[in-house]
Amino acid sequence: MQVLLSTTYFGPVQWYQKLHRADHVMIEQWESFQKQTYRNRCMIATTNGVQALTVPVERITSAPTIKDIRISDHGNWRHLHWMALQSAYGESPFFEYYQDDIRPFFEQRWQYLLDFNEAIREKMCELIDIQPQVELTTDFVAEPEAQTDLRAAINPKHPVPDDLFTAKPYYQVYASKHGFLPNLSVLDLLFNMGPESIYYL
Repeated sequence: MQVLLSTTYFGPVQWYQKLHRADHVMIEQWESFQKQTYRNRCMIATTNGVQALTVPVERITSAPTIKDIRISDHGNWRHLHWMALQSAYGESPFFEYYQDDIRPFFEQRWQYLLDFNEAIREKMCELIDIQPQVELTTDFVAEPEAQTDLRAAINPKHPVPDDLFTAKPYYQVYASKHGFLPNLSVLDLLFNMGPESIYYL
């Protein structure tokens, strides 16, 4: 199965399931940037429930492609995101084990969102121990014929029903307070399940 995906910032478990199970993955770099999507936000579980962490991007005056979107340094967001992760997952079983692998994403600076997201994807695949065959698209195709198009389907606001993904419960730190919170960032899976993450996917 060939799958076409949007780029993601520490994408949800569903996105990484597609990445792991597909024979070949194309990541879109020629689409227009869309706000309030996983392209620059991830969802984590905190003591107060689900929290969105959003990477700010430089003001968009036209309709640039995703590969041209630049990350903004506005609002000390790197520090705030890392503090949020420490607060949310500091008590999780595997945060201490993986924190040195994840922290550099909040210390170094990337100019472009796509490059940042790709570096994250490569590191997450390494930590989970999956080896997907991934390429970036070479042009924009509105209705691809040879691939399963999931660019708009995996969406925090309006997810499309997916018969091939069931968010089965796994251990979460705040499950006793909030119940199981499905399809959060892959970081939630990694920090809570560690080496077992690949079996969940």
